[in-house]
Amino acid sequence: MQYTPADIAQICKGKLIANGTKAKLAPVTALFFDSRSISLPGGGLFVALRSASADGHRFINDAYQKGIRYFLVEKVGEREKKLSGAVFIVVSDTVKALQLLTAHHRLQFNIPVVGITGSNGKTIVKEWLYQLTSVDMLVVRSPKSYNSQLGVPISVWQMNERHELAVFEAGISKPNEMAALAEVIKPNVVVFTNVGAAHSENFESKEQKATEKLQLAKQADTLVFCSDNKLLLKAIEAAGFKKKQLFSWGTKKADVIVTKIHKAKVDTTVHYTYKNKAHHFTIPFVDDASVENAIHALCAALVLGFKADVVNTRMAWLTPVAMRLELKQGINNCTVINDSYNSDLESLNIALNFLARQKQQPKKTVILSDIEQSGLTGKELYTRVAGMVNEHKIDRFICIGKGIVKHKNLFGKQTEFFESTDEFLEKFLPYQFANETILLKGSRRFEFERIGQLLQQKSHQTVLEINLNAAVNNLNYFRSLLQPETKVMAMVKAFSYGSGSFEVANVLQHHKIDYLAVAYADEGVELRRNGITVPIMVMNPEYQSFGAIVEYELEPIIYSFSLLGEFTDFLKLSHKKSKHFPIHIELETGMKRLGFEQD
Repeated sequence: MQYTPADIAQICKGKLIANGTKAKLAPVTALFFDSRSISLPGGGLFVALRSASADGHRFINDAYQKGIRYFLVEKVGEREKKLSGAVFIVVSDTVKALQLLTAHHRLQFNIPVVGITGSNGKTIVKEWLYQLTSVDMLVVRSPKSYNSQLGVPISVWQMNERHELAVFEAGISKPNEMAALAEVIKPNVVVFTNVGAAHSENFESKEQKATEKLQLAKQADTLVFCSDNKLLLKAIEAAGFKKKQLFSWGTKKADVIVTKIHKAKVDTTVHYTYKNKAHHFTIPFVDDASVENAIHALCAALVLGFKADVVNTRMAWLTPVAMRLELKQGINNCTVINDSYNSDLESLNIALNFLARQKQQPKKTVILSDIEQSGLTGKELYTRVAGMVNEHKIDRFICIGKGIVKHKNLFGKQTEFFESTDEFLEKFLPYQFANETILLKGSRRFEFERIGQLLQQKSHQTVLEINLNAAVNNLNYFRSLLQPETKVMAMVKAFSYGSGSFEVANVLQHHKIDYLAVAYADEGVELRRNGITVPIMVMNPEYQSFGAIVEYELEPIIYSFSLLGEFTDFLKLSHKKSKHFPIHIELETGMKRLGFEQD
């Protein structure tokens, strides 16, 4: 789907101003909001956003210097009028204009669209629903936790003709915001995770917040929710939803009735009935939040038409969402749990439960910032925090922020107080932390990543971080472009160039890769010893490695008559699998390096 600047001006109800260009304008190919992140600027549209702390109009010239020629703005100054070839779409509000544009874009696609809202778990449910469905469908979803008035339009703009399913988050922090997001997403299915305290300061009550969030589902075909949540159920009834719109799960009367939840050491099995038939699934998590999120993802998949037996099997594949509760090796034999993405009572309780399950060190430490979005008075809030800390038997509690310092009398003797992250860092001494598991739990503005950098072990100045989820996404994307009978081989030669050959190979094997390829036999042997069973091709078989190739059932590439003769002779002498041993013939196709000539 392509839009020229003139199309966008019409959709956004704006005015088009072209500086000295009469040529036909090419379509917009990308949206940019930060001049620092501009790449491949040709056809890019720079959106000048205005907020309380920044004005994107200040960076129009920077974007122009990087090659941008299309701009969505609220004003055109004298300086901008001098930018030769620049094209401006002038609107009264760039965020609202962006919402109009992406709402129009959304209407161009007739595919199922899932909207996910609620106080907690939106991103995890979105990612898990993606993991359950992307095996069969090409799915577009919100990047990270993009769910705001700006994040939702950015997410929806990704939709294109190839996608078969869309999954978008929607979050609000004050009344009258959800209506705009509902117009942009226009979901067919809405998943409402729960009603908690996050972003409560601008709402009169949880009831009001639930009612506001339910606006996302007003025009949807189906609303997925937990009927055990009495507050949410009451809000749904008051909002006048039709019975045919509702798909519920719970422990009593519901579409999916949860009959038993059994928690083992490392996994949880959920038993449920659906359409009068008993089912169960197992997930590799044991915390209550993960169980709730998994059931929401299951229900959404069922509503989308996936068979229960298929979803049950795939639930075991669910992987953690890396945006929070990241476990890192720390200094002085410490373990660091990095959960500095956000801070509210619900997510604090989740993080404390996660901390309690860590048995690496006997001592438990929590570093917590002010909680800024609770909807409670300071005394009520930190009385609850103190109770949670005591309940989880935290050995050491470090509080950062002026709000929590005001209520230091509520906490025990093992508590330390700092008014800011800077103050904590000024007094930080590495030897003060040793042989303990440390939970970092902070609101974004406290920049706890600076604390994490000091506490996490540094073995190298440069770190290559491998996102295995991204590797799987890439694999599934390419598969979506191929015929089902076309096999896929992944190169993991040179021990995956230092990225962890076993870890990469293991996740690819789990996702049914057809072949792996290594450079030398010893790499294939290492994979076999670590449980890799898929076929492994050896690119450079050497005479001294023939024994290992046969013993570990590796498949050599044969690229010359001399190599063919050597390997054939070896098989005859070894008396092992000599009749039907698989090899691969390499042809010379123009590189003039290795391979048989065609004749």
